[in-house]
Amino acid sequence: MAYFRVVMDASLNGRRILVVDDNDAERMLIATYLQQQGCRIYLAENGLDGIEKARMVQPDLILMDARMPECDGLNACRLLKGDPAARNIPIIFLSAFSTAEDRIKGLRYGAADYIAKPFDFNEVLLRLMVHLKPQTTTAPPLSPYPDAETGDARQKLDSLLFQAARVHLLKSLAAPPELETLARLIGTNRKRLTAAFKACVGMGVFEYLREERMKEAALLLRNTNKTVETIGQQLGFASGANFSTAFRERFRMTPTQFRAHAGAPPAP
Repeated sequence: MAYFRVVMDASLNGRRILVVDDNDAERMLIATYLQQQGCRIYLAENGLDGIEKARMVQPDLILMDARMPECDGLNACRLLKGDPAARNIPIIFLSAFSTAEDRIKGLRYGAADYIAKPFDFNEVLLRLMVHLKPQTTTAPPLSPYPDAETGDARQKLDSLLFQAARVHLLKSLAAPPELETLARLIGTNRKRLTAAFKACVGMGVFEYLREERMKEAALLLRNTNKTVETIGQQLGFASGANFSTAFRERFRMTPTQFRAHAGAPPAP
């Protein structure tokens, strides 16, 4: 599957990552893991500290907790995106965001993505590799799309199309628009949009949507006591049985088993 192939083929060796989190244990957990992957790690304890170190270090990417004292991650992200010296640094929020509205708010503040707590390190690798720029410059490939630019311009266009489509998908996980409609909403065509998703995350639009649905399902199972059937309906599945089958195929356990393993509140 392309989703896991991206993860396994990725190399983070030498990449400079700034981790901003006021929780000492969580900050050191992800920092230690990324150091084991060959990353050069810089640490900050709050939003103000993170802004200062981002400007000083100019990291390749920032992992930042969304909720911190003094200056929270949302405001720190907004300030960095307004700074010409730091605005191009991708920022990924670390947070147990519980609703789509929270996640969309983070994207509107300028974040590139989010990673849910507690960490799934396979997901950490994937999200980093989606948003890290290549370490070396190579000759731009010939574009199969006559209306698209090559090299850096095409890479930026891919990212813009992906992020714009992603916002629409996160708003409507239960009833996403058809591919043709989604492409039209962001001013492109289905072929170009599919190519952008392949370039950014190594999968098609609805493969990506399936992953986001499963991610949302895991959050709801972990953080709420909604029934399996209710969660399935909320995410657009025709029945609780269909949702359970899809969840088991993705996580190799049933929703009920996942909820028990995560120590979540039992369904009523």
